Amino acid sequence: MTAFSRDRGAGGGGRLAAVRSALGVRSIVGQMFALQVVTVLLLVAAAAITIYVQMDRNQRTAAYNRTLAVATTFANSPGIVAAVHSADPTSALQPHTEAVRKAARVGGVVVTDTAGIRLTHPRPAEIGKPFIGDVRSALDGNIVQESLNAAIGPAVQSVVPIRDDTGTVVGAVGVAILLDEITINFSARVPLILGALGALLLTLAGTALISRRLLKQTRGLGPSEITRLYENHDAVLRSVREGVVILDGDRRLLLANEEASRLLDLPENAQGRPLGDLGLAPATAELLASGHETTDEVHRFGGRLLAVNHRPMDLHGGPPGSVTTLRDSTELSVVARRAEAAQRRLRLLYEASVRIGTTLEVVRTAEELTEVGVPEFADYITVDLVDEVTRGAEPVASGSRMRRTATRAVREDHPLYGGGGVTLDTTSPEVRGLLMGHARAERDLRGTTWWRAADPEHARELLDFGIHSLISTPLHARGVVLGVVNFWRADTSPTFSEEDLSLAEELAARTAVCVDNARRFTREHTMAVTLQRSLLPSGLPRQNALEAATRYLPAQSGVGGDWFDVIPLSGTRVALVVGDVVGHGLHAAATMGRLRTAVHNFSALDLTPDELLGRLDELASRVDADETTEAGGGAIAGATCLYAIYDPVDGGCEMARAGHLPPALVLPDGTVSFADLPAAPPLGVGGVPFETTRVELPEGSRIVLYTDGLVESRTRDIDEGLDRLREALAASGPAPEQTCDTVLERLLPARPADDVALLVARTRMLRDDQVASWDVAADPTAVAPLRAAVTRQLADWHLGDAAFITELILSELITNAIRYAAGPIGVRLLRDRSLICEVSDGSSTSPHLRNATDTDEGGRGLFLVSQYADRWGTRYTPEGKVIWAEQRLPETT
Repeated sequence: MTAFSRDRGAGGGGRLAAVRSALGVRSIVGQMFALQVVTVLLLVAAAAITIYVQMDRNQRTAAYNRTLAVATTFANSPGIVAAVHSADPTSALQPHTEAVRKAARVGGVVVTDTAGIRLTHPRPAEIGKPFIGDVRSALDGNIVQESLNAAIGPAVQSVVPIRDDTGTVVGAVGVAILLDEITINFSARVPLILGALGALLLTLAGTALISRRLLKQTRGLGPSEITRLYENHDAVLRSVREGVVILDGDRRLLLANEEASRLLDLPENAQGRPLGDLGLAPATAELLASGHETTDEVHRFGGRLLAVNHRPMDLHGGPPGSVTTLRDSTELSVVARRAEAAQRRLRLLYEASVRIGTTLEVVRTAEELTEVGVPEFADYITVDLVDEVTRGAEPVASGSRMRRTATRAVREDHPLYGGGGVTLDTTSPEVRGLLMGHARAERDLRGTTWWRAADPEHARELLDFGIHSLISTPLHARGVVLGVVNFWRADTSPTFSEEDLSLAEELAARTAVCVDNARRFTREHTMAVTLQRSLLPSGLPRQNALEAATRYLPAQSGVGGDWFDVIPLSGTRVALVVGDVVGHGLHAAATMGRLRTAVHNFSALDLTPDELLGRLDELASRVDADETTEAGGGAIAGATCLYAIYDPVDGGCEMARAGHLPPALVLPDGTVSFADLPAAPPLGVGGVPFETTRVELPEGSRIVLYTDGLVESRTRDIDEGLDRLREALAASGPAPEQTCDTVLERLLPARPADDVALLVARTRMLRDDQVASWDVAADPTAVAPLRAAVTRQLADWHLGDAAFITELILSELITNAIRYAAGPIGVRLLRDRSLICEVSDGSSTSPHLRNATDTDEGGRGLFLVSQYADRWGTRYTPEGKVIWAEQRLPETT
């Protein structure tokens, strides 16, 4: 370091000379100084230009906004429309436009008529000439902003339409500002220029300070000192027992010491050549050229294992390129192979934990095991499951009869069974061990016989195909074997090892748990579906009031609580019911059955829709109060229901709902609407009475009842679903079966997220000749003439054989009405699938059937009615009650 000492001992003139030399263009410090000065100059110039352009743009934007504000205000000012329509609009408008121009300090305010002719202008000589600019768009009702060469000079202007009270455009107002008035003057640029010069001087001063500091850090080393440092550096590279490789930013080899050349087998003239010309393996070249840090990673090159450390040089401000050190670790190859195998097994187990058991389907779970294991672990995999497991049933303790559930192979022409039954030879100890839960590995299939016993011919085909190694692992869960998994290897694949046996057992154990979960879900799902199907109507009752069709689709996650019903009522009326219970599974299905039974019982009382829902709501509240969900009962609160009664005599339909969606009504002409029913809370909430709505439907109309699963999903809201339902109903055929098919096809995916119940009923009406009615006076003498009229009507209907019983029933019912009831008495006969006799009165007292003693004078009338009629009962109406009796007619009638 004598040169450094000599510089320190020199005088002030020597230091100044050293500084000048260091700042020269040939020195590193001087080059850096010059580069920084040029960069700063460019940045300052770019900043000044950017600020100038931005200021000019802001001035233009402000001018546009200013002209738009003035034009809009003037166009909407009071009296402007009247002035335009006046006899001399120029005289009326010119003073005002000039006043606005001066007050707003704009270049001009010009008003035009609907033909684009100027009515005003700062220069009166220009009045009456066409407007310069895009006035046609303004007269079309649009606001226009533009730059143009106006009569007053280059300007920016805004043109706004003038509208009368009706919104009609009667003219336009254009306001312009000259570009000379908005251009930034030179005085506004002076601070910018001074600021840029100040920043430049400040940056040059900072650069000089940094250069001086760099000069101090280099210590003024001369060429000889730098040469000495290089020699020392070269000696270190030659003596170290690690390979060092340095690449520049263009991936050219800058330096490789002797150890690196030996380890990588580099050519003699490698320095300076591109990395791709060095003959390295692709993986090695990719590692050396990567921009990621690597620490002690083991890589194979040729017959060696190299521990590699790789660092990009530009991570901390260095020059582009990378430095890599290589250390020979060939002796660690055995450990590395074992680590690689362990890593592969862990990766396979991780894949199994993620990909096996994604569904609750037994067959799909078995297929997922084969997808994970082929080809990563075995060439062929077969999964055989006990027959009971595939059906969701509990497997037997030792089932030798199995079914091939899944097969996967690396080749499509394999001889393995693809499906069907598989029988195990339980006489073999090895097979009995499998059925007891013990896995077995066979590394040489030709030397063993136990696996051939069940089908020797098939075993010979496997051996001829090249399969040489096998691992059979039972699917063992909860103490029972669910099936057997066979892993096969063939051709050049290595035989199975003990580690492979452990891995196969782990894969089988994980799969067994998933298969058992899927089996139990299948069993519960099957039970729930069976219960649901048993609780839903197996068929629709026979009646003539409606032509009905129904559909029920369980949800993807399992059955739910949706239900529907068609219930014949008295007087040829029919009740239509649809409901939805909250939740899915057995509890929901059981709750649905309870509600359906309650609806049947309440409908037998001939209640109106609002009364029936009221009683159903009371039942739900009482049941939920007595039972808790934790005790195993399904909660009823929150269930929805829609109840409708259709009368084919007059075509009226009464309906009420409890938290349910309104029904859709499709008229014979195809018009679709949704019934306007008063909203009410779901069942079990209470506190709000239900209301009945009556609609009149012409014959051939369709009543569509549905649950929310049809119109609502996660991907669309309920309004969109109702619109799609409306479109589907409008496009469907008139038959209920066609309607159901069209609606489900257009609205539902292949696997709906929620269960769906759909009920479509097309209305029919009784003909006039099927109904006969009479008014009866409250006098016993009126009974005989009525019996005669009834006899004549039955004769017209060709029902003379039923005249005696009908007369007896009507005599008893009319006599009771005359004796005990009040108000007008009416008699009605209905001929449908049965003969119905109805007697109405104004009393709300219902008669009761009783056993009359020998001494009683009365009490035998209703007994006779009950004996001769198939059914009888009482139905309350707003005017009183109706007592009806129904007689079965011959099928040929």
